[in-house]
Amino acid sequence: MVFKVLTLFPEVILTATNYSILKKAQQKGLIKIETINIRDFTMDKHKRTDDYPYGGGFGMVMTAQPIIDAYESIKPAKPHRVIYLTPQGKTYTQRYAEQLSKEEEIVIICGHYEGIDQRVIDMIVTDEISIGDYVLTGGEYAALVVIDSVSRLVKGVIEEKSAQEESFSTGLLEYPQYTRPFEFRGQKVPEILLCGDHDKIRKWRRYQSLLKTIKNRPDLLENFKLTDEDREFLIKYCETQKIVL
Repeated sequence: MVFKVLTLFPEVILTATNYSILKKAQQKGLIKIETINIRDFTMDKHKRTDDYPYGGGFGMVMTAQPIIDAYESIKPAKPHRVIYLTPQGKTYTQRYAEQLSKEEEIVIICGHYEGIDQRVIDMIVTDEISIGDYVLTGGEYAALVVIDSVSRLVKGVIEEKSAQEESFSTGLLEYPQYTRPFEFRGQKVPEILLCGDHDKIRKWRRYQSLLKTIKNRPDLLENFKLTDEDREFLIKYCETQKIVL
């Protein structure tokens, strides 16, 4: 998997991806992260990459020329995806990450200021993505979210079973995790996790996932296919808690 990031601040991307799992994945050749400095392609004598918006308004807009020239300089393989991180984009999800992980190459454009000239989007962008309903100072931070979430789904980067059991991968939030010591400041690990009965532990984890989901993200259950066992458990829980499903 190759990530090619068009940015005004390459050091943000390169520094943040030079640690832990992403660093190891690059060393193993499982992923490759390249940065292209948009400012290197501007024709402005002052190296400006932005200008005032037509029609007036606050802020500045990144100009089309340096972005398009930066994109054309990398001669991306085809087919490929060109992602622009923007609050106006489609909401990014685990399913979206899984879809992107199947690509061989992804180009990411990091915007700044009030965004980029619409003609860039019309000419080369295939995916407009938002990582949430809030605004960041630059697209680099959103790009790092996409790179990290997609990379960990690339075969060999992390254990496949680990990825399958995490939050959102199953459609539910992940169950609580515990490790040693058994007791910490009076708080003990649930006894069932030490019983050795794998079926009981599986059921307990499933119920805990359901509980965490209904408490923190009940919206996830709207399109989730519940088993008969799930439904029976939730009905009993909601009755005791006086919750209307």
